Amino acid sequence: EYSNKTIKQNLIDGLSKKEFILSKFLTVISFALISTVFVFVVSLILGGIYSDYDEFSIIFSDLEFVLAFFVKLVGFFSFCLFLGILVKRSAFSLGFLVIWQIIEGITTGLIRWKLFDKETTEFVMGFFPLQSMYNLIKEPITRLEAVQTVADQVGEEIVLDYHVQWYEIMIVLGWTAIFIYLSYALLKKRDL
Repeated sequence: EYSNKTIKQNLIDGLSKKEFILSKFLTVISFALISTVFVFVVSLILGGIYSDYDEFSIIFSDLEFVLAFFVKLVGFFSFCLFLGILVKRSAFSLGFLVIWQIIEGITTGLIRWKLFDKETTEFVMGFFPLQSMYNLIKEPITRLEAVQTVADQVGEEIVLDYHVQWYEIMIVLGWTAIFIYLSYALLKKRDL
């Protein structure tokens, strides 16, 4: 938008800044919905081909992960929209996204080193933008039977809570609202 000056043209053609942000947010939701439907359909196809189960209740169990994936994408794309408006350059905003990930990693290390134990640090970091999005779908690889078997043979027990928690969804939805509002506030404040 900024590189090709299409944002100025949209505003000159009569689109208000509020309508511009709303159109971008609808685009974010559209991309997230298309990606979620694609992943859902591919999962159904691959599950139908490679799974030993064909019962309806088993096939459609754990559908909260589809909702969590959608919310995660909406949050992440909203964060990217905010960074794009903040930095005004696509490449620099992606670089800032990488820097933000590094900042969250360093913050995690510092909090764990100086302040809290592992559980409290994970709780505190759950309120940071990228970590809260990551927490929606925790690493699913340990749910595989082969991984569980290897862990049993080695003498390890993998105990993780894989369920999607309602408060984690609310945190990401809160960040999404903050990013959309800040995008609008930045756009409203700037002279284009």
